[in-house]
Amino acid sequence: MSEARSVGRFVGRLSRRHFNLAITAGASAVCAPLFAQSAWPNKPIRLIVPYTPGGFTDQMARIVQVGLQNRLQQTVTVDNKPGANSIIGVDMLAKAPADGSTFAVVIAAYAANTTLYPKLPYDPRKDLTGVSLMGVSPLLAAVNNDAPFKTAKELIEYARAHPGKVSFGSSGNGSAAHLTTELLKSLTKTYMVHIPYRGAVPALTDLMGGQIQLFFDAATGLINQGKAGKVRLIGVSSDRRLPAVPEVPTFIEQGFAGFTGSTWAGMLAPAATPKDIIRRMSEEVGRIIRSDETRARLDAMGTFAGGGTPEEFDAFIAAETAKWAKVIRDAGVKAD
Repeated sequence: MSEARSVGRFVGRLSRRHFNLAITAGASAVCAPLFAQSAWPNKPIRLIVPYTPGGFTDQMARIVQVGLQNRLQQTVTVDNKPGANSIIGVDMLAKAPADGSTFAVVIAAYAANTTLYPKLPYDPRKDLTGVSLMGVSPLLAAVNNDAPFKTAKELIEYARAHPGKVSFGSSGNGSAAHLTTELLKSLTKTYMVHIPYRGAVPALTDLMGGQIQLFFDAATGLINQGKAGKVRLIGVSSDRRLPAVPEVPTFIEQGFAGFTGSTWAGMLAPAATPKDIIRRMSEEVGRIIRSDETRARLDAMGTFAGGGTPEEFDAFIAAETAKWAKVIRDAGVKAD
């Protein structure tokens, strides 16, 4: 009996040991992704901006930069790498280590470049992945104060009656401003002459000077000029008005059904970046973008807050790529 009790106690101790080991192993398995995630970021994070400082893309990157530093307790730097319609900076991201230390903020030109440049140095579908849509900025249409039209309807009527007499500027071939105006031409069956510039500032300068009559741009570049009376704002290329200029109607309200065009900002990562890091970064960006403080800043910029999952942003990019590919092909747009 004594021997039997000793064996029973041994088996009991063995069973309890196995049970404890099993519990520990199970807990470790469950917590492993959490530990991996909590270990990130373990070094400074770089946000590549493939444009010069001061523009819409740069502004959006710097809005999340401060928030990310506070939330992640890690240094976050903005690295401006302009050139080739954002291709140089995006290519740097595609070739960066996929360890969660490098991301990029891009705009609508990223989607258009897939069609504009058949031989990109990177594959958007294989080398890059979406993290988060940060914000959407519908384009505002502005006309010269001395132009013979004061509304969107009058613009189109004049363009139809005087083919080629209306010239419009853009910040370059394939830019959001260019493609949005080409879309308007297609929907209204009008012919207006495109004058590409090397950036929005010289285009706006010539608009105010009367060298061109029409210019679409992100709201950040036109709101102040419109409020100061230097240009006339005639429409928003969106399905809703902008809080910053609530008096300016949308093109849809003015009878141009289906006409929308915008620039947008979103974050990308190298495709091989661990999914848990991408999802964590997406969640952090979403919290920053949807905060009351950031929303107020975005409203003043004429930008609607983004957010959403990485998968939703990938679907958004695919839709934008298809939309602008059709405009590019139909209008015969070529890269510079």
